[in-house]
This record gives sequence, C-alpha cells and structure tokens, in this order.
Amino acid sequence: MAKVDLKNKTIFITGVAGFIGSNLARALFDSVEGIKIIGIDNMNDYYDVKLKESRLEGLEKNPNFSFIKGNIAEKETINNIFDTYQPQIVVNLAAQAGVRYSITNPDAYIESNLIGFHNILEACRHSYDEGNTPVEHLTYASSSSVYGSNKKVPYSTDDKVDNPVSLYAATKKSNELMAHAYSKLYNIPSTGLRFFTVYGPAGRPDMAYFGFTNKLRAGQTIQIFNYGNCKRDFTYVDDIVEGVVRVMQKAPDRVNGEDGLPLPPYAIYNIGNNQPENLLDFVDILQQELIRAGVLPEDYDFEAHKELVPMQPGDVPVTYADTSALERDFGFKPSTSLRDGLRAFAEWYAKFYM
Repeated sequence: MAKVDLKNKTIFITGVAGFIGSNLARALFDSVEGIKIIGIDNMNDYYDVKLKESRLEGLEKNPNFSFIKGNIAEKETINNIFDTYQPQIVVNLAAQAGVRYSITNPDAYIESNLIGFHNILEACRHSYDEGNTPVEHLTYASSSSVYGSNKKVPYSTDDKVDNPVSLYAATKKSNELMAHAYSKLYNIPSTGLRFFTVYGPAGRPDMAYFGFTNKLRAGQTIQIFNYGNCKRDFTYVDDIVEGVVRVMQKAPDRVNGEDGLPLPPYAIYNIGNNQPENLLDFVDILQQELIRAGVLPEDYDFEAHKELVPMQPGDVPVTYADTSALERDFGFKPSTSLRDGLRAFAEWYAKFYM
C-alpha cells in the first residue's frame, strides 16, 4: 500500500454537514497539521436542517475550512471545486441515505448516489490532466446493505454481493463497481468502506436509536421490527471516523499486471463493531441511558410504549461485519461498547433538545 501524507494537503469532503462528514472534518483538523478542508453539502431537508447547521457551526470558525452549499449531482459545481481548490484527497460521503426512504423516493438515490458519484469519479479522472493537481486517494462510503440477505455471517468483503434487497443497497453496490472501473481505466487509487449501522451524538434522526428517543419522549409507541429478532452491528461514529482517517493515509498500490496494463488500485473494507447486538437488548440499554441522562423520567412505562411488528420491506434480519482485513491492513478495529456509545448520545440529546 502507498503511504499518503495528509499534512498540508487539501482535502475535499462531500456530505460535510452529514453525521460522518462533519465528525471526520473535525477529527482531521484536530489531528493533522496544515490541512485545508473543502466541504460540500446540499443541506436538504431529508431530516432537520438545524442539526446539519449545528454540525457546521464549529467547522466554519476554522479559517482553513471552506463550505460550498451545492449538489454533487451538478457536474459544473464539482468541476468548479476541483478547478479552484485542486484537492489531493477526496472523501465521498454525500449520499441519499436510508433503506426505507429509497422505496418511496427512488429518484433522490439515483441523483445523489449514482449521478453525484459519477461526477466525483470524472473529476478525479481529469485531475490527472496536464496542469492539474492529481488526486492521490479517493475514499468513499459504501454500506453494509450491499450484503442484502446473505445467509453467511459475519459478512466478508470476499462474499458475493449480487442480490441487493433495496434500491439504496443497489446504488451502493453500483458505486463500488463504478469505482473499480475508474480505478482500472484511469489508475485512480480508490478505497470503498462498507459502514455498519453508525450511531452516536448528533446522528441521523431517521436511525432507530434517534427516532425511538423522539417517540418515547413524545409519549408515542415505538415499533420494533421482526418482533425484536433483529441483530445489528452498531458502530460508534468515533470508531468509524478513526477508521476513515487511517484508510485515507494508505492508498492501494498502483502496479501493472503481466500485460503491462494497470491493475486497478482498488480496495474495499468493512468498518463495523464485529459484535451484533439484539434489537431488544439495544432498546433496553437505550432506555436506561435516556433515564440516566434525564431525557425520560425514572418511572417511564416502556412496556406501554413498545410494539413488536413484522419485518419491513428492504430490511434484513442481521448485519455482522468481518473486520479482519481492516485489522490486518490498518491495525484497527472499532471497540466502543454499545452502552458507552448510547450514553454519549443520550447526554448529547439532553443538551441539544432539552
């Protein structure tokens, strides 16, 4: 693998007002000298824009941070950013997220996840044109959803992933295929990261832990899918960010094959906790932490606000990451316990909303 020194580099992060993007930008400013970060986000209202604005607040005080409100699906916008700022490292985290939303709003996924990512790949390709600053490494978000309803667990990056069960998953698999083609054709070092159920403070309100909290606080009933027989490899956002930062600093090698043509400098890794948790246990810990943080009263009647329901379309019963390749190549494995992570979320929620 080729070492990529981030010091004094210009880094382009798409989806910078998002959950992972904003945390990544902060972590980079805290840990790397002399970097400039260019961030783009369309600030759409898929969820509360105030949350996105609050994530940006701290970043915008940094003189080495430039924010562009725009859509990665607009080719001209992306080309202008590359022409103006000449980024050496690109991290694509902009995407229309959510499995269930992809069933009711498919167009948003095609625009952001396919057209948007294609524009990023094209801009990386043309960064090698004469007179431009070449992109040293493209890192992009894939998703554990590409594993679909695979029966073999834990999910390994060596497994076949040809049977997506949602459009969201199909777009993420498409991203991996597009990146492979561009790596092969134009020798662009690219690494895809399959994230597993990311959670934490200031996360996405459409994620279960956040949605459950909002509903419980409003005295509504929470629905637990597949009658609680679901397991998720919940991965704390700080672990995800540390994984991304490590991956950014090692790009797949550019080497030629026996035919003299480039072998694609392309890699895919899982980033998950490697420890699936039962949904009912997860809800139990969440309840305890919400009471501890003062979000809910101590005498809250959880049983009266809980309903077990069948599986939803596009959902899968288990996600479980095999992270052995990540450990082997980067010496890293997520390790934050569910209780520690949910405690941090509950404490943040109490401060932000109460």
